[in-house]
Amino acid sequence: MSLLNPDSWTLFQAISVFSLCALVIAVAGTRITRVVDQLADRTGIGEAAAGAVLLGASTSIGGSVLSVTAAWNGHAELAVSNALGGIAVQTFFLALADMAYRKANLEHAAASVPNMMQNGLLISLLGFILLAPFTPEFTVWGIHPITPLLFGFYIYGIRLVRGSQEEPMWTAVSTSDTLEDVPDDTRKMPSLPQLWMEFTLLFLVLGITGWLLEPSATTIAAEAGISHTVIGVLLTAVCTSIPELVTSIAAVRRGALTLAVGGIIGGNAFDTLFTAASDVAYRDGSIYHQMSDDALFWVSLTMVMSGVLMMGLIRRERQGLARIGLESVSILVLYAAGVAILVSGA
Repeated sequence: MSLLNPDSWTLFQAISVFSLCALVIAVAGTRITRVVDQLADRTGIGEAAAGAVLLGASTSIGGSVLSVTAAWNGHAELAVSNALGGIAVQTFFLALADMAYRKANLEHAAASVPNMMQNGLLISLLGFILLAPFTPEFTVWGIHPITPLLFGFYIYGIRLVRGSQEEPMWTAVSTSDTLEDVPDDTRKMPSLPQLWMEFTLLFLVLGITGWLLEPSATTIAAEAGISHTVIGVLLTAVCTSIPELVTSIAAVRRGALTLAVGGIIGGNAFDTLFTAASDVAYRDGSIYHQMSDDALFWVSLTMVMSGVLMMGLIRRERQGLARIGLESVSILVLYAAGVAILVSGA
């Protein structure tokens, strides 16, 4: 059957598969947020850590599989642009989540030292990726030295995030608008093994959809004559980031503000590993040295957006323009300007 052979897909078939995967990602991603929130309470690891590791990794698995599959198939530009575009659009989604929380600026209400530590980790990891193309094109077994450095620094950073929660050296001032992480009644939740089983199942579903997205995205790019960078940044990155949008807004509406912010920032830090994993899968040398100017532009833009978010987390403005924080307005403008520049140059 032609549907079982991606090489024979028409543009309509590719768009159909892509749309179906996007729907599955939205549904599974929404459900997995509630499971992670319950796991955070059941295990006692807290919403910030759960958002950084469990929610960040699970909602990002589709994009990770897509980038690795694209790199394995030799589509370096799609692999990198999907990873980097996802980080930018998820930061943009955090600004949308701020709009959904009307009581106060989301970054004020979800004040958390671990969230700020995660954001610092994200900026550092992006810095390594931005630095990589300017280093010698040297690889060991086809892997650039920056790749193990990214993995190692991520693990070290997650340890710092956990440590900042268990033994904080300073705390954010609590105000009437600050919403603390209050665990739910675990007696009304499913058992811990049941939660882990559901989490694993949803994790696998999101991974499979990411694998199916790669051939459909490649076909759309070829049939429609669109560059892999545009497809990666504006199509696959947005599609695989749908869980972050749905889950962050759902978490905000349920009052799990720390989980909402931690899920986005933690997911962004995890997404930097897409590039590292793609370098391992890419067999034609260093994938960092295949990064186009557009890809480098998105790394730089994302670092600026993350820096603005960091300042917002520290400043903690209660109300700003349009009843959201000034940093959220800035992020919206920066992302819109980035998309306009990318499209105009395509």
